[in-house]
Amino acid sequence: MMPVQILGIWFRGLFSFAALGLAAYLLYRGFEEVRDHPDPPPDRPELAGVADGTDTDARGEEGEHRARVMAYFIGGGTLLALSLLGGPGLVPLLLARGGGAGPEVSDGETHRLARPDGSELHVVIDGPPDAPTIVLTHGWGANRDEWLELRHHLAGRFRLIMWDLPGLGRSKRPDNRDYRLETLAGHLDAVVELAGGRPVVLLGHSIGGMITLTYCQQFPGAIGPKVAGLVLVHTTYTNPVRTTKNAPLYTALEKPLIVPLLHLTIALSPLVWLMNWMSYLNGTLHLSTARQSFAGRQSREQLERATRFAPHGSPAVLARGMFGMLRYDATASLRSIAVPALVVAGDRDPILLPEASERIRDGIPDSRLETLAPARHMGLMEHHERFAREVAAFVEATAGAAGAGPASRPTSRQPR
Repeated sequence: MMPVQILGIWFRGLFSFAALGLAAYLLYRGFEEVRDHPDPPPDRPELAGVADGTDTDARGEEGEHRARVMAYFIGGGTLLALSLLGGPGLVPLLLARGGGAGPEVSDGETHRLARPDGSELHVVIDGPPDAPTIVLTHGWGANRDEWLELRHHLAGRFRLIMWDLPGLGRSKRPDNRDYRLETLAGHLDAVVELAGGRPVVLLGHSIGGMITLTYCQQFPGAIGPKVAGLVLVHTTYTNPVRTTKNAPLYTALEKPLIVPLLHLTIALSPLVWLMNWMSYLNGTLHLSTARQSFAGRQSREQLERATRFAPHGSPAVLARGMFGMLRYDATASLRSIAVPALVVAGDRDPILLPEASERIRDGIPDSRLETLAPARHMGLMEHHERFAREVAAFVEATAGAAGAGPASRPTSRQPR
């Protein structure tokens, strides 16, 4: 979730309130019509003409009244049902292909890392202890469930260290509310230590890639001895407002609109939390996720999982992380990265344009770019088999070059 998406959060939330308010208004008008114009009692002789059909005008008025009542109740009831049930029920059926449960994965080892700022990082480790190690950092607003497909494919061959960013998933928020990328890079360094000194490959998606590049800036001595390679997925090298679709417009709106909305989101976090859940329930959040994150090949389970990330996150946490992204710039440090890098882009990604990945590829000396197509911001899920193949080949080559030994024999979970 990038800073420009705060506009969508507020638009969907206000629309959701308006839709629910309109549903309530229509139902109220229906009850008001019934109250003010009850059916004529059968024992009223003066209305007998209406009852036996001889008074045409009165019969017409009564028919119009009944039609209005039905319209109010049907319209209000339908709008209320869509506002409360459209998301989980109807919308995924229209926007995604079949698919039930997500990929099966093992439980893995669970660790809790206490940090000086009061946060506790929830870390899950899966895979053979002696296999090449990958440290995975998910996107903002998501959690480690973003890696289900990759974990399903690779946990039999590689050791995967997956963590929830502070305040997301099962990780505790920091007491000082510090979500600067430099601070998150420090947390990443603590997670890397769980590898026990073995060189690792850092894999980051979206803000995870930004944290990875910030880590390279802050811990240059770790690049090589502790970090053997980078996988940078659907990410950017600078303030993401500058590398999104319609960047000139959003850049102009950053200070007068985006920044004030971020402050307002922090101040009204409970209200925004309610708006996010209403957007989820009425399906507008599903529509937005499908349009921005997928290119049409997603399963219903993938769409539902990716959509569900947003309402589960604290709006205040999300907004503070977005502030951190507005101050991010790793352009100058790309040339100094002395380990191999695999850069992965989506050819239709509107959130972080593929041109940003091309710039990263051009900046890091030993790097190559793989473009998923057709793919948007969640191309790693939509094209999970190809993505897993590319990651596996890169990590095997990097581990071999770093002297970490070849990966263990592939299992049935290997993508074909």
